[in-house]
Formats: sequence, C-alpha cells, structure tokens
Amino acid sequence: MKVKVLASGSKGNSTLVQTDSFSFLIDLGITYQSLAYELEKVNLTPQDISFVFLTHTHSDHIKGLASFLKKTNAKVYILEEMAKELARKIPSDSFLYYQNSFSIGDLSIQLIRISHDVEGVGFILEENHHSCVYITDTGYINERYFPFMKNKEVYIIESNHDEEMLMNGDYPYLLKQRVISDRGHLSNSTTAGYLLKLVGDKTQCIVLAHISENNNTEELAFHTTHDLLEANQIFKRILVAKQYESLEEIEV
Repeated sequence: MKVKVLASGSKGNSTLVQTDSFSFLIDLGITYQSLAYELEKVNLTPQDISFVFLTHTHSDHIKGLASFLKKTNAKVYILEEMAKELARKIPSDSFLYYQNSFSIGDLSIQLIRISHDVEGVGFILEENHHSCVYITDTGYINERYFPFMKNKEVYIIESNHDEEMLMNGDYPYLLKQRVISDRGHLSNSTTAGYLLKLVGDKTQCIVLAHISENNNTEELAFHTTHDLLEANQIFKRILVAKQYESLEEIEV
C-alpha cells in the first residue's frame, strides 16, 4: 500500500491511496486540474481512480468532486446520512454506502466515527498485513476505537491548532468555541497525547494533517508531537502535511 497526501488544510483536502489492485482518494477538495497534476507525479491519471472515500461533506473535502465525476467512472463511498446533501451536487448513481467494516479486494476498511459538526468518518486501512490510520476533522477520538488503532504502520492524523494561538487570535469567540469543542478539531497537544497511546513498534511514519493557517504553524505541530514522543523514548518519522504542496509518497 502506498499513501500520498496531495493537499491538506482548510482550503482543500485530498489523499491518494494505492493498493495492489486499485487506486482511490480520501476526499476531493481540490480542483480537477490540481488532481491531474499531482497524479501525474506518480504516473497516474484521474481515470485511474476507482473510488473516492468521503470523510464528510464540508466544502474543503468535496468541492472538486462534481467535476471529477463528470470526467471519470469512479464511485463515491459515503455514509447514508450524507446522501441527501450530496445528491444536490452529484448524481446519486455514483454513491456506494459504507458499512462499519468491509473489504474491497484485499483492502480491509474499518470506519472510525468522527465527532464534528456534520456526520463523518475516519478509516483504518489494512492490506496484506500493512496498515494506515486516517482521521481528521474531529474534536476527539472515542477510546472504543483505540484497540483497533494501536500499532499501525502509518498515522495520518489531524493536528489542527495550537490552543494558545487559537484563544489569543482574531477568530470570533463563537468560532473559537466551535474549533476547540469536542465537535471541532484536534489541537496539537491532544493529537500528541493520542499518538503517545497509539504508536508502537510497527509504526513507521506519522503525518500531521489539516494544519490551521491562522492558529498553528508547521513547527509548532511538529514539535508538540515530536517532543512528547521523544520525552517518552519513542522515536518516529514525523511529516507535516501542507496545503499547497503534496507530501512524498509513503510505502508500507
């Protein structure tokens, strides 16, 4: 399995996953042109994408979807709760519906329900004993998922904001309360604490995603997780996903 974050942040999100049998996207919040440009770097085209897995229906995760579906034969995996809203934007015959756990070929997918202001999911992906956790846009992670999330090879996880920057920043009070709530976004310190509990000997790489442009910096996100793990004698490769620059491909 190969994973490549194409874009991550409040302006647009998309991640490419390649299995032995097919390629798919997690979210499509970038333009068709941007997608084609990024896929060309790994010798793919948009027509090579079999599926899009949607985490939720906020515009920074779906705004490239309608154009993409007009030009490809891809299908979109969604929660049933997303169907009514999405049907106003894309043909409903493109929809496939998630189960809590299911398989496509050799790829096994387990859903992680996120806690956000719309219904949504993250994923535990496993293929041929290789694994990746993907979770963003959530105010917290329910501990019932921890046994399934532990000791995976790759974690792509939100590290959205620094709490001090957020509370001292220019956002209106109600927006600050939304972001920091349990239906908002994960802070650097919360994410670092989760990773301390989750990473294990098999873990190869951590990707910190969905970094706020206004209430965080790449350096703060990196050092909050790096320093906590290192203080506990845990040494892992940590990357920070970017809004306007794709990350290197991660192979597991």
